[in-house]
Amino acid sequence: MLIPTWEEGERGPRMLLNMGPQHPSTHGVLRLFLELEGERVVRVEPDIGFLHTGIEKTFEYKKYEQGVTLTPRTDYLSNVFNTWAYCMAVEKLLEVEIPPRAEYVRVIMGELQRISSHLVWLGTHALDIGAMSVFLYAFREREMILDIFEMVTGARMMMSYFRPGGLAWDIPEGFEEVVASFIDLMPSRIDEYEALLTNNPIWRERTQGVGVVDAETAMAMSVTGPILRATGVAWDLRKTMPYSVYSEFEFDVPVGTHGDVFDRYQVRLQEMRESIKIIRQALDKLPGGPHRVDNHKVAPPPKEEIYLSMEALIHHFKLWTEGMLVPPGEAYAAIEGPRGEIGFYVVSDGSARPYRVHMRSPSFNNLQIISHMAEGGLVADLIAIIASLDPVLGEIDR
Repeated sequence: MLIPTWEEGERGPRMLLNMGPQHPSTHGVLRLFLELEGERVVRVEPDIGFLHTGIEKTFEYKKYEQGVTLTPRTDYLSNVFNTWAYCMAVEKLLEVEIPPRAEYVRVIMGELQRISSHLVWLGTHALDIGAMSVFLYAFREREMILDIFEMVTGARMMMSYFRPGGLAWDIPEGFEEVVASFIDLMPSRIDEYEALLTNNPIWRERTQGVGVVDAETAMAMSVTGPILRATGVAWDLRKTMPYSVYSEFEFDVPVGTHGDVFDRYQVRLQEMRESIKIIRQALDKLPGGPHRVDNHKVAPPPKEEIYLSMEALIHHFKLWTEGMLVPPGEAYAAIEGPRGEIGFYVVSDGSARPYRVHMRSPSFNNLQIISHMAEGGLVADLIAIIASLDPVLGEIDR
């Protein structure tokens, strides 16, 4: 790492400063190279790659079904969405239709994950600006969601619950009641966050007119998610390119007007309320039936069939030794994650392992816009801007 140095420019001395890669306010191993004139930021240059795992290459050495254990590792805050997008791409290649029950459960788990991810963003964003109580409040509710995830999947973070063709197993007894009690409670908790922050003069001073970006610049840099919507563009894949069963639900797409840190805060808070609305509708309409496709070349036969049917036993044996054979071709599937568009491009050569897997991760594109937001502002504002981007370095350094 470079040490801070001074440089004499035309307008006087400038300090060259490294922020990160180990800094609590960079939200991960992100290094920002700063050029400062006093407290004012002249230039910001992100330096990424400190967390690189080569995970896209690792997919090529795993069977398709084993890929679902890799996807959560790219973004621990929205692991459901990464697995979901990967499964959708594989399902496109397999040309299988997912049972309605599995689609509804995917929607419920996904929207719970969106709320959970936004709670981590809210808590850490507020903490960066000095509001400790909000951090504790947000993590209190997040724990409830993690308890639900543990109840369903046995894991709190790296769940790998979705599988190509549906779900790993059905939801447990009592799931609907637990989720219903959570979404009954959550609106009042969001009111609490707003009571602490929205009209707080310090919060408004630190967020309004800070890190402003316009819609044209955001779209030119392929920014998606709440950052784009805060500029006034109502681009949400759940509405603009509906997938799964989202077309069956009534919900709004919150947008901002100024494209500043405060608008990004407002958009994410409203998105939590919309997620609650979607979950409530999904619970009311949750259908019965199977949780995975009835195709034993994709999904293993039920355990009880193995003891009674030679054909089922052969399918079970071949699926777990050879893996499922995916027809040759290529497919791209994209979904709306908490940070924007998450996409998986999968190429198959007809074997049991993907020939190529490439991710479209929202944080990678969203981080590009940081220099537009921060240059000309103050160093203290840079902290608020980074938090408003809500980056996860695991999906940037993939």
